[in-house]
Amino acid sequence: PCTEGPGTIVSKDLSEPVRSHKDLDKDAAPYFQRAVKFYDSLGDQLVSQGHVVDLFASALDQVGVAEMKVAVERTGGLVVLSESFGHSVFKDSFKRLFEDGEQSLGLCLNGNLEIFCSKDIKIQGILGPCTSLEKKGVPIAETVIGQGNTTAWKLCSLDKNTCLTVYFDISPTETSNPPAALNPQLYLQFLTSYQTPGGQSMLRVTTVTRRWVESIVGSEELIQGFDQETAAVVMARLCSYKMEMEEGFDATRWLDRNLIRLCAKFGDYRKDDPASFTLNPCFSLFPQFMFNLRRSQFVQVFNNSPDETAYFRMLLNRESITNAAVMIQPSLMSYSFSSPPSPALLDVASIAADCILLLDSFFSVVIFHGMTIAQWRNMGYQNQPEHQAFKNLLQAPQDDAQMIIGERFPVPRLVVCDQHGSQARFLLAKLNPSATYNNMNDMAAGSDVIFTDDVSLQVFFEHLQRLAVQS
Repeated sequence: PCTEGPGTIVSKDLSEPVRSHKDLDKDAAPYFQRAVKFYDSLGDQLVSQGHVVDLFASALDQVGVAEMKVAVERTGGLVVLSESFGHSVFKDSFKRLFEDGEQSLGLCLNGNLEIFCSKDIKIQGILGPCTSLEKKGVPIAETVIGQGNTTAWKLCSLDKNTCLTVYFDISPTETSNPPAALNPQLYLQFLTSYQTPGGQSMLRVTTVTRRWVESIVGSEELIQGFDQETAAVVMARLCSYKMEMEEGFDATRWLDRNLIRLCAKFGDYRKDDPASFTLNPCFSLFPQFMFNLRRSQFVQVFNNSPDETAYFRMLLNRESITNAAVMIQPSLMSYSFSSPPSPALLDVASIAADCILLLDSFFSVVIFHGMTIAQWRNMGYQNQPEHQAFKNLLQAPQDDAQMIIGERFPVPRLVVCDQHGSQARFLLAKLNPSATYNNMNDMAAGSDVIFTDDVSLQVFFEHLQRLAVQS
């Protein structure tokens, strides 16, 4: 239990509350550092023996996931956090762990990753489920991010979705010439070895070669090579890491500053003229990702326990780019009589009385019925033969939700709700607040309003344009 032993997170005195984010910020959680130190040494021991810690927790704040994070992440373990052991999130995730065939997680063990790179590239470190093997070499950067000071890492466990983030530093050699002047080619080589559950040893070698580009001359080449989703995930992982490691780190300001710098460098505009600002399509979605990241549970932690935040960040650090991008910016599908299922804007304006919305935010899947749809369903129209089309409309998002749930680990929470119902908050919290109580006059009939003082994407983008074009 969390009240016993070296991993204690709270005393047995019931008058003492469980630590919160505020306590951790103020260094007012008396057991936290001691417990983290214990799990850190336990993690070292487990890694040296090739063992993995998988964690299934059935309380959102009382288990000590925040303290155990270091041991789970370094051994590459799986983590599932649910409200109780009776909850479908726990039960279905536990079953998925033992499934074979198409549905299997593809778990492998005893992995090693080694990186070789050109002499002008240094490795800062890796964020993700691995541990440094402390293998020294020339390409080690002075600045360390995550598991650094090494060119090789241990992965006690990995699965088909495991995705590590490697941070590099470009440091030209002693000569004053930029790397591109001496040798136009650069290379990166990743050697991954692991064992399959059947005992087979595998070695996968990935070699990447690119041309050096002068940032002033070849900016067009840089722009064409920019992957917006990957960049958003890399920023989210680095931001989460800095929030944990740096005291008094202002995540929102850091994200804004980096976004303004990017837009000022790669945007097309006339100095001091915000109306002239345009972004190349290769960058056009990136500000939207940053807007949603600023509002996400990775940056805004006040409403979650330290255990929940640790859980979210562990999954952000290990999942594939596609899954991690959905955590940052959920996908929204709209179902109606007038059109086939289609992607909808992640905006409160997408809510309509006569349509159903399906939101996938990775941790939860929400089926949201508009007001009219909910009334028809409550009157039982779907049970009448002449309303077969309505029955099909109700069933379509259910089928798609089950498809998402069947492919994912941990199994997401399914929330079925109606417009103006109490559970509708699961959807509203993720939508862009383009209609708030301040501008209710602009609302479409049957739409909804979000009671918030948060800025909308439109206002955010206007501010970004103004700051990016400043001389």
